[in-house]
Amino acid sequence: MSVAVGVRTQRQMNDLRQSQLSRVLYWRFFLNLGLMLCDAVMFILAGVAVLNMRGEMGHLQADRLDFQFDGIINDMLYMVGAALAWIIGLYYAGVYHRHVMGDGYQLNLLLFKGMVFSWIVLCAVNFVIKLNLTLGGLTLTVLVGWLFTMVERVVSRALITQGRRKGAYSYGTVLVGSPEGIGRTLRFLRKRQQLNYRPVAVCPIRMDQDGRIVADSDADAMRRQIEDNWQENIPVIQYSDRYLAEIMVDMGAQTVMISDVLYRSSDNFNTFSVRMESLGLEIALIASAADTAGHETTVRSIQGNTVITMRLPQYTPAMHIAKRAFDLVVSFIAILLSLIITVPVAVAIKLTDGGPIFYTQTRIGRRSKPFRMIKFRSMVTNADELKAKLAEQTGQEDRFIFKMKDDPRITKVGHFIRRFSIDELPQFLNVFVGDMSVVGPRPPLPEEYERYNQLYATRMLVKPGITGPWQVSGRSDLSAEESEALDVSYVQNWSVLGDVVLLFRTVGAVLSHKGAY
Repeated sequence: MSVAVGVRTQRQMNDLRQSQLSRVLYWRFFLNLGLMLCDAVMFILAGVAVLNMRGEMGHLQADRLDFQFDGIINDMLYMVGAALAWIIGLYYAGVYHRHVMGDGYQLNLLLFKGMVFSWIVLCAVNFVIKLNLTLGGLTLTVLVGWLFTMVERVVSRALITQGRRKGAYSYGTVLVGSPEGIGRTLRFLRKRQQLNYRPVAVCPIRMDQDGRIVADSDADAMRRQIEDNWQENIPVIQYSDRYLAEIMVDMGAQTVMISDVLYRSSDNFNTFSVRMESLGLEIALIASAADTAGHETTVRSIQGNTVITMRLPQYTPAMHIAKRAFDLVVSFIAILLSLIITVPVAVAIKLTDGGPIFYTQTRIGRRSKPFRMIKFRSMVTNADELKAKLAEQTGQEDRFIFKMKDDPRITKVGHFIRRFSIDELPQFLNVFVGDMSVVGPRPPLPEEYERYNQLYATRMLVKPGITGPWQVSGRSDLSAEESEALDVSYVQNWSVLGDVVLLFRTVGAVLSHKGAY
């Protein structure tokens, strides 16, 4: 349905916008305050539990300070102060940012960063005041506090997400772009309900022959996109150079999300964004997974000329060394600890049909270098011969990743080891020798790699991994488009700390068996 809103006076518009912003600031303040108090309580509970178990509760003393109280009161005063340091650490890690509140992956990563920061601060404070708390007691308190906080945030995240479905704790958002671009964005927001963008209207636009922004008049195409991708009715706003921002404010919008048509380097985008931002509307862009926004940017003026340099900090030699060291340590430990599983599995595979225990296959590694990837054999010995026929039967000839439920090529032992991802364990040998990494995009087959487009080929700039964003985000249940976006985004944003978080998420993915077939 098309929407037209009466034009208000400038004073009325300013008053309305101020009222809307006040309501947003109100719920953001009290929501964050509630989260901070819950986080502090979790840390205090962790501290009391750990110190009591270690027999350190009631005996804390700071030689440089002269407390007026003794025993348990001193301990509680210290725990309150330590909880404040905990909150500050989480704050500077970005835990309380509005985009993070409902996102489990980002939140857990930032909670880990905040834990490390808080531990360093508390160690420094304890050293300065000469507190008799042991390093082991402090470290355990911080670790247990981190675990308690993660559990508490699972509950709070569920409540926040439930509230957002009802329109609370979210930003009213108007989507601007072509009908197809708006449809893609609606589908993205419907699948990402943890985000705080709530569509309140859409505004279809296009460029005319003179390169000017005009309204897209294909109402049927816009209606189909809404029905197919949002499945609820959303008002359609008619584009207007003069009154569009006022109409959006009148509808209670706080954010204008641009899906396509307008691009950052264009004058059209600059003039459009100024019109929106002049009324306090936030601009959000749906960009490519390979967007350069995450790059470190330096602007230098050299003899009257401006030179802008960009780099991704994770591709420095030091970070490459850190990732290789991480891979060596994790793969060595994994090989040793998994022997209790891999030896019986090897025997079971051999007894099944007398075929080989391992299955090796040529895969493409970093910078297009081929290598032989090793796995436990989970299929019949002529599985590769059957693949082309099955791909044709299931209509997957053009898909990069061939997967099907109830694959007839998989043996009985194969079903078991795939269900728990045991077939992947021999790949730690590939990691140890340097062909693969513990975390990274899945290694493609040569025929898959030949069909990569320019954007998707950037996933080959890092070593392929045993686990990665694809494996922990739904695996075979993901569409080809979603799988590609996850891999390209990993290339842009990987870090050793992020790899650690993906390893923890892998455990949950394996136990849930989501998308594993």
